[in-house]
Amino acid sequence: MASPALPALSGAAAAAPSVGKRIKPPRIKAGDTIGLIEPASASDDPFDLVLVEEAIRAMGLVPKRAPNLLKRYGYLAGQDKERAADINAMFADKDVKAIFAVRGGWGAARALPFVDWDVVRANPKFLIGYSDITALHMAIAAQGGAVTLHGPNASSAWGKASVESFRGIAFDAATPLFENPKANEDRLVQRRWRTIKIRGGKAQGQLLGGNLTVLTALAGTPYLPDFTGAILFLEDIDEAEYRIDRMLTQLGQAGVLKGLAGVVFGQCTNCRNAEGSSFTLNSILRQHFESLGIPAFEGAWFGHISDQFTIPQGVLAEIDADAGTLRLLEPAVA
Repeated sequence: MASPALPALSGAAAAAPSVGKRIKPPRIKAGDTIGLIEPASASDDPFDLVLVEEAIRAMGLVPKRAPNLLKRYGYLAGQDKERAADINAMFADKDVKAIFAVRGGWGAARALPFVDWDVVRANPKFLIGYSDITALHMAIAAQGGAVTLHGPNASSAWGKASVESFRGIAFDAATPLFENPKANEDRLVQRRWRTIKIRGGKAQGQLLGGNLTVLTALAGTPYLPDFTGAILFLEDIDEAEYRIDRMLTQLGQAGVLKGLAGVVFGQCTNCRNAEGSSFTLNSILRQHFESLGIPAFEGAWFGHISDQFTIPQGVLAEIDADAGTLRLLEPAVA
């Protein structure tokens, strides 16, 4: 069977450049039109999209469905070219001021060869989402696109903390200090929602990262940026300790971890081997990150959880591994 034709050369992917200064999109304002795309898996129930649109309107924004949003192809939200066409259309649409991924799942990486990167670069606007949307975040960074937002998908629960974090970054040009919430526990010391220092210290660099599994799968492609000087942030779900070890080994041997300024490992939801393991997640992270000689900590409040920080990709930040915090040093908006 013949391979699918690639896009025209003008929109084709170039080799990943070194981390440089990223273009910042305009801030989102009340009344703005927000594009809705499903670049990966399909929603199970059409009513989910109704709830998504209600959530967007509750933020004071106007939802706009991409043309192929209701398409289905197996577990995917349409053919690869159809999902890429929606990405291209929403970036090209001058009325659309930002783009929300409805959900993650799997499949965004399959659409990347059909994205028109010239259109993406020429129309800086926020792409918002997480999990499998990491593939788009990384590709946009590698191909010289604008700052994007690793935050809730449009179909996420959108609790108060998530809304406030997103609005602060995208609407208000905030430069927050990201620190975990305080657990309301009847305990002498806090046990839940703790951060754990892997190696202490402070460092500055651009924030780049997302889902570990998705990011690792891009190694060796033109869709993974150069992480030299970056603060790498990672999260995952349903991965046993040995698989986390395997992926970090691959990233290390591929040179991705070399030259980092710092590392933040967020929430790893259900990341435990049911049969037991002689290595804990913390011990695996120490094996891979301590020897880098850079600040690193785990347990930050982002990932597959009900509320999470919105973290801008490509924005200068400072890590304080002793305090378990990240602080933006510049706004994400122009």
